[in-house]
Amino acid sequence: MNASRLQWASSSPALSTGLETSSSCSKLGFVNFRGGGGCGDSLKTKKGLFVIKAMDVEGSRTVNLNGHAGDSDKNGSLLSSIGNSTNIQWHQCSVKKEDRENMLKQKGCVIWITGLSGSGKSTVACALSGILYRRGKLAYVLDGDNVRHGLNRDLGFKAEDRAENIRRIGEVAKLFADAGVICIASLISPYRRDRDACRALLPAGEFIEVFMDIPLHVCEARDPKGLYKLARAGKIKGFTGIDDPYESPLNCEIALRHTGGECASPCEMAEEVISYLEEKGFLQA
Repeated sequence: MNASRLQWASSSPALSTGLETSSSCSKLGFVNFRGGGGCGDSLKTKKGLFVIKAMDVEGSRTVNLNGHAGDSDKNGSLLSSIGNSTNIQWHQCSVKKEDRENMLKQKGCVIWITGLSGSGKSTVACALSGILYRRGKLAYVLDGDNVRHGLNRDLGFKAEDRAENIRRIGEVAKLFADAGVICIASLISPYRRDRDACRALLPAGEFIEVFMDIPLHVCEARDPKGLYKLARAGKIKGFTGIDDPYESPLNCEIALRHTGGECASPCEMAEEVISYLEEKGFLQA
């Protein structure tokens, strides 16, 4: 296959503009990345987040950089492989995200509320949802505990389970945002790499990280579920803030802080998020 006759398609918009074929490449699979930016490293470290496919112009074969190859089906549609899923195809619909946003008179996004247990994540999420509802905006809360009642009930609290818990919620949140909904995800999500992976799922600006910057001693004094007491007694292992780390965001969009020994009310905190949404144009189509 002549490299100059390849067409490139990517499920990652950031990569689709950074690819070019070279007439000097005689074998399928040689790709030049323009402008640096670490794309080559991303292919190694973020396997599964995207697929790049090299297609013959006649559409007879698909090869992606995850190392799998697939053929066109009988109708000529290109099939691909992502992770352990093979021979799959992305189906496009005539109704686009912009159409749904225009109907709802808002812009879809993900508001990711992170912080220690007892920091007020769920309370602020519900307050925010209520304010948006009263303003005629469609929002939905993905609460960490609630999701573990169903979708993630097979997961525990080991590091790998926590990572999978966040990955699944990130994927669901992305679908809500694509539907034009303001999705409010509320969960501890203690590790930066997992939160960053969820951010990478969405277009720039649509992932809004809200850090509940409440000191550990305040959260422990609240202890609404009695979990800190159990963790201190050694009855719960790997509890965030006690014997498992919480990695604070480095560049969050919003930080809700406990200052001067006092904490704003949940509604006041939610109004800070509302102000951000207004400023960035999410509350209008």
